Amino acid sequence: MNTLSLVPVWTLILGAGIFFYVLLDGFDLGVGMLYGFMPNTKSRNIVMNAIAPIWDGNETWLVLGGLALLAAFPLAFAIIIPALYFPILVMLLALVFRGVAFEFRFRDAEHKTFWDRGFSYGSTIATLAQGIMLGAFIQGFKVESRVFAGSVFDFLTPFSILTGIALVFGYGLLGAGWLVLKTEGEIQDRARRYGRVCLGGVLIAILLVSIWTPLMSDAISKRWFSWPNILVLSPVPVATVLVAGITWRTLNGASQSGTFIGAIGLFALSYSGIAISLWPMIVPHHYTLDQAASSPSTQAFLLVGTLFLLPIILVYSGWSYWVFRGKVRPDVGY
Repeated sequence: MNTLSLVPVWTLILGAGIFFYVLLDGFDLGVGMLYGFMPNTKSRNIVMNAIAPIWDGNETWLVLGGLALLAAFPLAFAIIIPALYFPILVMLLALVFRGVAFEFRFRDAEHKTFWDRGFSYGSTIATLAQGIMLGAFIQGFKVESRVFAGSVFDFLTPFSILTGIALVFGYGLLGAGWLVLKTEGEIQDRARRYGRVCLGGVLIAILLVSIWTPLMSDAISKRWFSWPNILVLSPVPVATVLVAGITWRTLNGASQSGTFIGAIGLFALSYSGIAISLWPMIVPHHYTLDQAASSPSTQAFLLVGTLFLLPIILVYSGWSYWVFRGKVRPDVGY
């Protein structure tokens, strides 16, 4: 009797966890980067208050994604984590220092400038590390006998540096969209200006990655450019151009939420593009989702607890955003 495969369910959970992390922690990392460009203490306080009630809860999705990878796809975890030890370490240290800076800027007024810079630099370094990890993942890892066989700096390539810079612009666009949504006046005007710069960077990065990725892999090139795939998949680049145009218009108009929604759309399309390129591989060029999966009994056991906790995470996350909805104003603080 065949056992029902839970790999599609765990693939959905893992994919959703990563996507929610990228969007939610992405915009507050983006706000953290833009924070360093604010001209004075008053504007920095408002920008900080725009993410203060919700920023730490966003990292719940990072934990969920990591645990889902470990539990449901242990072979992939055993290869990917050693291959990315260094950028993971840099990212975690940057996130920790960013969190410390966030708290201490309110409590250590004597060194407020130091903590302000720490918050901005920590956000930038964490974002860059995540983007480099993404590029290294797309390129693939050297694997022998089901273990990572490369060196500690294999992750550092021109392509991974490009994706790192691309993610800086991408998170910056998300952060700008959030500030347009949550602030008014001069800060909102600044956010729109920064958003236009970041959108330009995102579009250049999407173009470069879209050209470079097929050149690295014949399988990816065939996936996108063979017939009839080129026709079936054409809505993805077409939609990207349309969403980019709409987002640009919102940055130059009066829309309060359009920029943030447009940025989410661009991330969703880019995410789907990566998924299309690599499917069904979870360790690119080596192992598929089925090959890297844990036993059905293990997946079934872990799924029970996950399906219980996941709605709780969604509810309390949604509730926190609902409670702290609306514009941030100078007279309301953290």
